[in-house]
Order: sequence, then C-alpha cells, then structure tokens
Amino acid sequence: MGRVPLRLPTALPALLLLIPAVLLAPVAAAADPAVPPPPIPAGPAAGWVAPLPAPEVTRAFDAPGSPYGPGHRGVDLAAAPGTVVVAAGDGVVAFAGQVAGRPVVSIDHPNGLRTTYEPVDPAVAAGQAVVRGSPIGTLSAGHAGCPAAACLHWGLRRGEVYLDPWSLLAPPRIRLLPSA
Repeated sequence: MGRVPLRLPTALPALLLLIPAVLLAPVAAAADPAVPPPPIPAGPAAGWVAPLPAPEVTRAFDAPGSPYGPGHRGVDLAAAPGTVVVAAGDGVVAFAGQVAGRPVVSIDHPNGLRTTYEPVDPAVAAGQAVVRGSPIGTLSAGHAGCPAAACLHWGLRRGEVYLDPWSLLAPPRIRLLPSA
C-alpha cells in the first residue's frame, strides 16, 4: 500500500522555513520509523557538561558499522589519576561496580540516553539520583591505549545505538529547508 502525499496550503512551506529542523525531527521520526530519532539537545544550557575539567580528547568516537563491528564506542579523555569525574547530565545511576575487573559507572538520563564512565572508582550507587556536574567518582589509571597517566572512556547510547558523547557538548546544528 503506497503512501498518500501530504498536500500543504501554499503559504505553509514558507512558514516551515522559520522552524528549525531540530523541532521538525520528532515529527519526521514519528511518521517514518526509518528516520533516526531526534537530535540530542547539546551544551550546558541543554543540561550537559563535560565529565572532566578541561577535557583533552585522546581518542575520538568511531561508530561501529554493525552492532558487533569494530569501532570506538565513546571518547577517551586524558586526565590525572584521582581526578574527580562528574555526571554529564541529570539522571539515575544504573550501575556502579566492576565489569571485567574495571570500575564502571553508568547513568540513565531522560530520552532513553545512557552515559558510561570507565575506569571510575564510584562514589555513587545504583538507584541514586545525580544532577549535572555532581561527582560520581574518581578516575583510575589503567585504560589500555591511553597516552596519558589516565584516560576516561566516556560512552553514550540511546537504547542499543552508540552515539558520540562529545555531541552532548556541541551546539545544535540548525538547518533551514529550501523554499518550494
């Protein structure tokens, strides 16, 4: 069964030029499941901060081509061992403990987002509410491939899809639609 084309009044396309694509994305996603979810609101005004002071990226995000394919599912940030790591946004601690012998903290945020921080000796416990910028633990040494004394691996997922956590800090891109 084919789709019925949407017919718009002649003045409506001009009005749509005034609406940022960010606001239209949820409408498009609801209409077509193949459309990716809406972008993540970014930056401090949107409720996100860097998990370390003055972060230096030593390894960038590299999206995997498939769920089990190669890639780098986060960013690595250099810092000194013992540096306080803070929650990037408001949420609830989903996990704080050891995974394969490494200390990990994961936080569930609104909109189905989850951030993960490792290796971090937790100062929080599962089920605990945290606010943006609140301490969640301290950075441990021992992240493989880190060119500094210690590196924080900071990850972001929406459901099972890995996203670039650095995008939480970047200002949103606003695109205007061409006129008809």
